[in-house]
Amino acid sequence: MKTTQLLIATQKEAPNDAQVISHQLMIRAGLISKLASGLYSYLPMGVRILKKVEAIIREEMDKSGSQEVLMPVTQPAELWQESGRWEQYGPELLRFKDRHGRDFCMGPTHEEVITTIATQYIRSYKQLPMSFYQVQTKFRDEIRPRFGVMRSREFIMKDAYSFHLDQESLQQTYDIMHQTYCNIFDRLGLDYRPVLADSGSIGGDASHEFHVLADSGEDTICFSDQSSYAANIEKVAFPKQESSATPSAQQESVLTKKKTSISEVSEFLSVDPSSCIKTLIIVTSAGFKALALRGDHELNEIKAHNLFGEFELASDEDIKSLGLKKGFIGIKQLGIELVVDYSASILCDFVCGANEWDHHLTGVNWQDTEFTQADLRNAVEGDDSPDGKGKLVIKRGIEVGHIFQLGTKYSKAMNANVIGESGKAVTTTMGCYGIGVTRVIAATIEQNYDDRGIIFPESIAPFQLVIVSINYNKSTRVKALADDLYQLCLEAGIEVLLDDRKERAGIMFADSELLGIPHRMVLSDTHADNGNVEYKARNNPEKFEVSYSEALTFIQSKIG
Repeated sequence: MKTTQLLIATQKEAPNDAQVISHQLMIRAGLISKLASGLYSYLPMGVRILKKVEAIIREEMDKSGSQEVLMPVTQPAELWQESGRWEQYGPELLRFKDRHGRDFCMGPTHEEVITTIATQYIRSYKQLPMSFYQVQTKFRDEIRPRFGVMRSREFIMKDAYSFHLDQESLQQTYDIMHQTYCNIFDRLGLDYRPVLADSGSIGGDASHEFHVLADSGEDTICFSDQSSYAANIEKVAFPKQESSATPSAQQESVLTKKKTSISEVSEFLSVDPSSCIKTLIIVTSAGFKALALRGDHELNEIKAHNLFGEFELASDEDIKSLGLKKGFIGIKQLGIELVVDYSASILCDFVCGANEWDHHLTGVNWQDTEFTQADLRNAVEGDDSPDGKGKLVIKRGIEVGHIFQLGTKYSKAMNANVIGESGKAVTTTMGCYGIGVTRVIAATIEQNYDDRGIIFPESIAPFQLVIVSINYNKSTRVKALADDLYQLCLEAGIEVLLDDRKERAGIMFADSELLGIPHRMVLSDTHADNGNVEYKARNNPEKFEVSYSEALTFIQSKIG
């Protein structure tokens, strides 16, 4: 294609609301155009990239044995009421009424629709296992859309669903999908990690997230430096520990006036935060509870939720009503149940609040204190890996894929049964597998850019090669050489863009680098004189000349 036939919508500056690099560069490169908060149009260059990502996903999903379907974005409320999610899902589910007053929603996901299809067409165990996928638009009414297409309200997703007679069959498909996702992200050229994850609002028994490693990621992931272990920070589980230390200090009350935080207290007393205990008071459906953690650890809210159900931190008034002193809460004589994190339970001679204004206790031990133990904390860098191999490394990650073992959560609620071998009805077991197609593009950019723009992997770059022809519209020699090379590349199956605009060379160079096209060849009157063409790879600052007569063979060797 020639640039004069294509919308080149590059911009010098990014909009003020573009906080992350992928949002900035997608706007500046003219891949997307903002329509409203969380809503973006994909421009021609963006669509080319999008279609390449979709093609890779489709090829690998087809290899896995999954069948492509296409389900409506608009879904009737009855399906969501049947599954129990009409009220559970929350305000992210955009609800509306049609002209007849019937309730509908814009689908953020399609478990209900695909389960309805299964009830209609899958009737016998002989048809199982069976899986379906689609690449389609979703809508989630995010309260605060941000980061461009990373967290938008409307987005494109590949979602897949599988149906099985039993857990063993589900596990087999789950393993196939896990490998399929690895194949997809490998082909996309991403640095990623599959991690153990929480199932969240989708529900289910087991799940893995696929995270692209990037500083702008919203999730924290942990992985071993010596094994394949990896998990979202909320899923890193620590075992109960046994203390080998012997208490040796005498407990004392120390004046620590106005020192209420762990950092202030540890600095004032010249002790490490890991030798301190902090006590949090939470409110649960069963009443107040006190949670004790090491001073250098943070509460893992997912773990706490799994242990205690819905909870919130106690207010100042709540703490006062319990006779406790905010900022000086300890572990002794609390009057409420005390739950101690495993790593905190093995401390001895530690520091904690004295339950007295402006005082802390030193030399404290757990003797004569009633408590239960639990895994309450987040992982920290350098923790022993839970699989016993190596230490944990902690990075930020962008979630681009998620696979779930749903079990019978939806099939049971919506009567997705088949006739089993015994002739009796059996509830099918389900799996669910999603990839954020539009998010993949943003995540790719977060890993592949420099100060000049995007550096796309060849697998999804809008074009493989750009030919920059300087003075194309003034020099007949340059035009002839550029047109001939362009035609040769087209005939060789190379995705080539010929920049034939009446622009300065600097603008054409800047646009090609901003767009992240992997290979560039430059033709000018000088090259017409010496019979060469200048070559530069986007990911390499060096440029050099090759013979024009060998240019096609050369670029074919580079593209592979």
